[in-house]
Amino acid sequence: MAQKKSKEEVVEEMQKVVEQMRLDDIADNPDSANEYFQCDACGQDAPLAGSIQYGHYRLCNDCVLLAEVGFELKQLTDIQELIDKMEDKRLEADCEFIKQDQLRHAQKVLNEDSLN
Repeated sequence: MAQKKSKEEVVEEMQKVVEQMRLDDIADNPDSANEYFQCDACGQDAPLAGSIQYGHYRLCNDCVLLAEVGFELKQLTDIQELIDKMEDKRLEADCEFIKQDQLRHAQKVLNEDSLN
């Protein structure tokens, strides 16, 4: 009978797996380390390397780790559960983007005013 893995063992094992996926993606396509997309789970811009498509959701390497650990520990039954649980994180990322965009715009206006 196989011994049940501890949560720590599962996390450690999955960290190695997702890191190897990232390295394999970079080996197959070096540009993937510098190609970015917005993760459907956390909302962050992340490298394509190590990301995975789950149905119509693309997850960054960090969120792939969360998903796979959740599946292995039977805390998630499908990817939609993770997407739902990460809603606050996505909203936080969107708000940060808007705030940074407003700061860039204000700086641009200040620079233009100082030139006149």
